[in-house]
Amino acid sequence: MHNQADRPDEKWTEIELLPEWGEQFYDVYTAKKFGKWLMLKTLKPEFKEDPRFKALIEKEFDVRYNLAHPNIVMINDFEDVPGLGRCIITDDVYGDSLRKLIDAGKVTPNHVDKVCTQLVDALDYIQDNHLVHLPVRPETIIFTENIGNLKLIDVGFDQRENLTPADAAEDILSFGKILSEVIGQVPGTPAYLKRVAEKCCNPDPSKRYSSIHELRMALAHRSDNKVYIIIIIFLVVMIGVLLWLSSAWAPEHIN
Repeated sequence: MHNQADRPDEKWTEIELLPEWGEQFYDVYTAKKFGKWLMLKTLKPEFKEDPRFKALIEKEFDVRYNLAHPNIVMINDFEDVPGLGRCIITDDVYGDSLRKLIDAGKVTPNHVDKVCTQLVDALDYIQDNHLVHLPVRPETIIFTENIGNLKLIDVGFDQRENLTPADAAEDILSFGKILSEVIGQVPGTPAYLKRVAEKCCNPDPSKRYSSIHELRMALAHRSDNKVYIIIIIFLVVMIGVLLWLSSAWAPEHIN
C-alpha cells in the first residue's frame, strides 16, 4: 500500500492503492488533492516507460474527458502525481465494488435492480458514443456508499465511428455473466431474469439479444411483438366499430 503523510503544505496527500479496483494495465488509487478526495488511475510500474502504454493512457483521457453520464465515473484532469507519475484524475467513488459485495454475500434485490437498469443505461451510453472498452466486470462496477448508485470505473480507451455487431454482442455477453452472478446471490429472483441471463450468455452471438434496446425490453418483461399485437388489436377493434356505425344495424341518430 502506498501512503503519503497528510501535510497541509502538500498538494497530494493520503495516497492509497486500491488493489481490488486495479485494471489490466492500470493501478487505481484514492487520494486527497488540496484536501478533496479524488481517484487516480495510472499505469502499472511495468508499463510506465513503454511508449505504447503512455499513448494508451493519453488516448483514454482524450476519449473520456467529454463524457457525462450519471452511472459512469467522470474524468477531471490528467497530471503528474509525486510517486505515481502521470495519472487520470476522476471524482472519488466511495463504496464497494460489485465483486466485493458478491464475495461477501451482500447482494440485495436493490443491487439486482440497479444492474438491470443503471448498468444497462451505462452500456447504452457507451455504445451510443462508440467507445471501445474492456469487458465490463463486477470489479469495475461500484455501488456508492450512501445512495447505492451504480458507477462504472472503466468505460473505454478508444472511440470509433461505429461499433461492430461483435462489439455489441460482447457487451451483451458481459452483462449476462454479471446478471447471472448477482441473481444467484438473491433467492426469489424472478425466473425470467434467469432466462434473460442465459440468452445473453449463449455461446452463439447470433442467438443473444441483438441490441441494448432488445435487452432492455426483455428486462422489462415485455417485447416489441407484444406492443405490436396490442396496437393491431386496437386498430382492428376501431375499424370494426367504424364499420358497424356505418352499417344498417347502427342505431339511428337522435336529433
